[in-house]
Amino acid sequence: MPVLPLNDVVLFPGLVAPLLVNTQRSSRLAEAVAAGDRMFIALLQREPGIPDDQVTPAQLYEVGCVARLIRMLKFPDETLRILVQGEVRCRIRGFEEGDYPFLRAAYELMSDRDDKGLEVAALARNASQQFQEVITLSPTLPEELKIALFNIEDPGRLSDLIAANLNMPLPERQALLATTSVKERLERITVLINREREVLRLGREIQSRVSETFSKTQKEIFLREQLKQIQSELGETDISASDLRKRLAEAELPDEVRTTADRELSRLAVTPPASPEYGMIRTYLEWIADLPWSRLTEDRLDLRAARRELSSRHHGLLRVQDRILEFLAVLKLKKALRGPILCFVGPPGVGKTSLGQAIAAAMDRRFVRLSLGGIRDEAEIRGHRRTYVGALPGRILQGLRRAGARNPVFMLDEVDKIGADFRGDPAAALLEVLDPEQNHSFVDHYLDLPFDLSRVLFIATANVLDPIPPALRDRMETIELPGYSDQDKRIIARRHLLPKLLEAHGVEAGQLQLTEGALAEIIQAYTREAGVRNLERELAGICRKAAREIAAGRRGPIGVVEGPRLRRWLGPPRYVRDEGGHDLPAGVARGLAWTPAGGEILSIEAALMPGRGRLTLTGLLGDVMKESAQTAVSLVRSRAERWGLPLDLAEQRDVHLHVPAGAISKDGPSAGLAMAAALVSAACGQPLDAAWAMSGEITLSGRVLPVGGIREKVMAAARAGVRNLLLPARNRPDFAALPREVRRSVAVRWVSDVDSAMAMLVRRSGK
Repeated sequence: MPVLPLNDVVLFPGLVAPLLVNTQRSSRLAEAVAAGDRMFIALLQREPGIPDDQVTPAQLYEVGCVARLIRMLKFPDETLRILVQGEVRCRIRGFEEGDYPFLRAAYELMSDRDDKGLEVAALARNASQQFQEVITLSPTLPEELKIALFNIEDPGRLSDLIAANLNMPLPERQALLATTSVKERLERITVLINREREVLRLGREIQSRVSETFSKTQKEIFLREQLKQIQSELGETDISASDLRKRLAEAELPDEVRTTADRELSRLAVTPPASPEYGMIRTYLEWIADLPWSRLTEDRLDLRAARRELSSRHHGLLRVQDRILEFLAVLKLKKALRGPILCFVGPPGVGKTSLGQAIAAAMDRRFVRLSLGGIRDEAEIRGHRRTYVGALPGRILQGLRRAGARNPVFMLDEVDKIGADFRGDPAAALLEVLDPEQNHSFVDHYLDLPFDLSRVLFIATANVLDPIPPALRDRMETIELPGYSDQDKRIIARRHLLPKLLEAHGVEAGQLQLTEGALAEIIQAYTREAGVRNLERELAGICRKAAREIAAGRRGPIGVVEGPRLRRWLGPPRYVRDEGGHDLPAGVARGLAWTPAGGEILSIEAALMPGRGRLTLTGLLGDVMKESAQTAVSLVRSRAERWGLPLDLAEQRDVHLHVPAGAISKDGPSAGLAMAAALVSAACGQPLDAAWAMSGEITLSGRVLPVGGIREKVMAAARAGVRNLLLPARNRPDFAALPREVRRSVAVRWVSDVDSAMAMLVRRSGK
């Protein structure tokens, strides 16, 4: 019988299918079949892409379907359309060799089996019901198939009808054609029907959701079009876009920024308002329009008025005032000057932040403050890139937007407390901001446009310089604010703190009075700081007590607050300031220490005991102080004979050095001289003069090295009642820079080597 290769269809028994014949070999086959008994074999190709006139017998499946030619139509383009009907399954026994115009093969018919029984009937009914659901869900299957299903009683014919119309790959169709067991065929079809049903059901749900979303979008578009028409009738067409364009025109943008803004405006004009891109572009343009690209405030260049403004807001700090006046003088002469990068370094409460506000007021500039404490994300400085949802410029440009001018006083608070993690290093991001040679073209990640920061007066504040990276520290001009003397604190309290606190608590100036003695007692007995923050808290407590009595119905002013009433209101004194008046036991020396909160008196104790020359260090000492202690012990042991100390100090005595100060960690290169003095006092068995305190680092060769924090240490000694100081000779310039009242409050002896220092201490102690 002739064999017709099929490219994209599997012909099942009972199925009527149209076929396209477009090759010469297939056309000859169709004509021969039409002239004969109209019977042929339809076989599926193993590789569908090969033209049927090039197919070899090896490229055809073995199982096919005997078909009958029902109708044949010829078209002008020499193609044939034939309508065929499958009759029965067949298996190819072999192809006939010879010079034939088409393939011919011997075959055997294949009959269905296992088509009886209750299980087969149940499978057929179940398959029929499930396929009816598939017909209902599928948009491509006609409803007439349901009628055909009802009219077929033979399970085998039913399975072939379902297989012919079910959506499945060609290999699966061929496998069903080759299966003669009706039961097995129905079982496999049931699985395929369930899969197709779930796919169609899920597709319908997705289509429903998409249709709802699309309908909502269409509704929004329709409503927006209506709104445009209404605005057009009212003469209010695109108010927001026109307003944005006007703001950009008035912003006096640089050429590069203007080009970018025009390009984004063009994009905004063609972007639908419902698009997410519309909001991103609009926000970007609003930032460009709001930033002060060219807006400058006029500086107040009256040096006398600026000095009066600074003096009225702050007491002392003459070096800072002189630096600001110098800047104003140069600006007055040159008219255009890049802003300096100042860094105020000092303990808490000395007025670093308020000093920045005073500078802004003196120059008549706007003031912006940015707290950097705890910032760990580089994007906080340089901004987020626009690829991120919710991206914004960095805090620098945000501050300039608030200021409304590109030459404000910009304070970077707590620059020593910047952190770093996986999100970047904010301190490194500040390098470009605070570099006068680079910040004229600062590029924020969000804007991606250069912004001129050279006219901004940046002022950074820090408690200590050590945590600041060296590269960042190098870009700033450091001005130290070491703290206030007791006299400065009394003046600040009288001029600034008390008037502000009385007004804040509703107490009139005449109702409460504090004498100079009361202020001195508060400063000495209730505060222990370099600044005035705790002093302000104590004064606020007094104002609250006074406000309570006045609110309770007290008649007349409270009067002078001092003595017993002061101690009753504030409680017992918290600090004892007359440490210098006590006698010291042997082995104790007074050192001077620097802390971030100011200077402190540091007692250093030494004890000698029988042993083997071991050294014990206690008092939560850092590595630097441990090295100072080891150096002091080695120096004293090496010079025991010269200083008249016991000769067994090195081999038969254990040394214990202790620095008692609670659980406070202590470190720094300034305690070597005091440790050596304590060891000498313990070895001699004679106490040192309690009126003396010292600071200085020593070397094994006996030199006394200079130390830092001289102002804080001298002021701490004055507060503690210690009037005699032993300091390194190379620290004379630091002492000369102190205020005159501080220098007059102490007597200093300058030493350059340990021998002269020990001779002075021993002579002063009476030995």
